[in-house]
Amino acid sequence: MRAVVQRVKESHVEVKGETVGAIGPGLLILLGVGRDDSEKDGEYLANKILNLRIFPDEKGFMNLSLRETGGAALVVSQFTLLGDCRKGRRPSFAKAASPETAEALYEHFTGLIKEKGVKVETGRFREMMDVHLINDGPVTLMLDSEKFF
Repeated sequence: MRAVVQRVKESHVEVKGETVGAIGPGLLILLGVGRDDSEKDGEYLANKILNLRIFPDEKGFMNLSLRETGGAALVVSQFTLLGDCRKGRRPSFAKAASPETAEALYEHFTGLIKEKGVKVETGRFREMMDVHLINDGPVTLMLDSEKFF
């Protein structure tokens, strides 16, 4: 499971011109689910992301987590994070999970974040989306559960 995590001042996602998810300060999480991923991968990433100390404290140092700031999370599914561009000019998505598996693990991931008391908004699974954000910092991190197990 891969995630691109961006600290944002605000973010929203639109489907066909309709806003389907919006947050103020917090994290935009682009989430890609791989064919070998399990609930364990989602649990690892959710815990890691919720506790990353990437928000400024009163002195401006990155010492606070999303949970400590009371910020929200906008989680957007993005299978293209699993794209392999090493050969040729067209990405291979062979490592991406099937849509059914990916959706179940995406829902599990968002549920884990909600269980920790964080407000969660989402995009729409398997839809073309326009994602808008004001990146704060900018602070952008990439996490991959495969690299930690």
